[in-house]
Amino acid sequence: MCGITATINADANQAVSAEIYESLGMLQHRGQDAAGIITCGQKGRLYQCKANGMVRDVFPPDQLASLLGYMGLGHVRYPTAGTSSNSEAQPFYVNSPYGIALAHNGNLTNAEELREFLDQDAHRHVNTDSDSELLLNIFANNLQQTGKFRVNEDDIFMAITKLYSQCRGGYACVGMIAGFGLIGFRDPNGIRPLTFGERPAANGVGVDYMMASESVCLEALGYSNFRDVRPGQAVIMTGSKLTVRQCIEPREFTPCIFEYVYFARPDSVMDGISVYKARLAMGEALAMAVEKKLGKNLDIDVVIPVPDTSRTSALQVSYKLNKLYREGFIKNRYIGRTFIMPGQQMRVKSVRRKLNPMPMEFAGKSVLLVDDSIVRGTTSREIVQMAREAGARKVYFASCAPAIRYPNVYGIDMPTRSELIAYGRQDDEVAQAIGADCVIYQNLEDLIESVAKFSPDVTTFDVSVFNGKYVTGDINERYIVDLERQRSDSAKRARVPVSETVIGLHNILHANK
Repeated sequence: MCGITATINADANQAVSAEIYESLGMLQHRGQDAAGIITCGQKGRLYQCKANGMVRDVFPPDQLASLLGYMGLGHVRYPTAGTSSNSEAQPFYVNSPYGIALAHNGNLTNAEELREFLDQDAHRHVNTDSDSELLLNIFANNLQQTGKFRVNEDDIFMAITKLYSQCRGGYACVGMIAGFGLIGFRDPNGIRPLTFGERPAANGVGVDYMMASESVCLEALGYSNFRDVRPGQAVIMTGSKLTVRQCIEPREFTPCIFEYVYFARPDSVMDGISVYKARLAMGEALAMAVEKKLGKNLDIDVVIPVPDTSRTSALQVSYKLNKLYREGFIKNRYIGRTFIMPGQQMRVKSVRRKLNPMPMEFAGKSVLLVDDSIVRGTTSREIVQMAREAGARKVYFASCAPAIRYPNVYGIDMPTRSELIAYGRQDDEVAQAIGADCVIYQNLEDLIESVAKFSPDVTTFDVSVFNGKYVTGDINERYIVDLERQRSDSAKRARVPVSETVIGLHNILHANK
């Protein structure tokens, strides 16, 4: 999962780098591996800084001040099937044609086919293993086919339309053409999120525009009139206007439900659905699942969330069950998300460093722990063990998401099937594996209803990690096996060290990192 943002100011003298930096900080939860910004000045000059690390570390004040220009892109990343090398930090850039930069959130399911096309037919050099660079070069090649000295909006929309016929998977992209403006587009199923908004320019003349993965960025920076880029839709933003066009007929609208379960901030609104309200509804449905599993006479003294994402749902579980709610774990906010960390030993250590139990909330009590999901089970197992060490009499574990038994192929680094704790196991076996007295999973139909009830436009979702049904229809066993080979712990340990700096034709990195 990644976070993307793009901004263009109507006043060409108004720099965007500080606001892009702020928006990346608000999207830090979407990617903690690398960050990057590229900006463009009035004469088409591009300025770039990107490297591995957190947003605050990649952009020291002097470097941020050197990113001149009235429009730009930003990206925060964690790797899915690529590597953790500096060379794969985004945005990516190609100088031909016209000077194009692109940042991407998602995953292409026909990456090898595209890589072969770019090499053998388009004769374009691809410098990394990132499918984001593939998307950039596909778009650039389509624009180059116009043969024009300068392109117009129709040319750009045609290039994106052709890209839709070439690229498969889940993707949301923001791009920039030097001296022209910004572009944004979203996959035909709308799997990955992208929203945009506007505000009056600082000098009172014209309108500024911004795109981002989540609405919270726009709201915090004073933008309004939020709209979601629709599936198969593209937008073009220049210093003077905004143009929106439906490039292809959208397919079944299936946004990723995991955005609402786990990834998105609760104060975001995605596709017209409040993440906070969706999580409250998940809590209500989960409370019913708990009653169904444990019976009306619940042997539960206290409901405790696993911070932070599950807090909203846990509060509602507590309310519906009429059970005490308590904060039993204190979180160290400077430890990254554990299920995407390479290596089981590192994940186990990180859980203990990330969460510290308060014995007074556990001692002698029957505890219902509420978490957003159970992936590998590493976090869950350690949390249950910490609860028992703190004196809990019984430990029940409730998940706001159904059992995850299949890998994600649209941009979330879910592990291989064999690493998923629910793969090949029944609920009672999962409970035994994590050391809980009982595991209660959310029902899939209830989860879908909890989110869909807030928007008449969204009735279906990508829920492939729960049922193995991939909405793009192009995923077979061979693809899954190959993806698992790339994502396994052993493969991650063999990847390029994160400290390596690679300078390529299209990758000029922050030299001080």
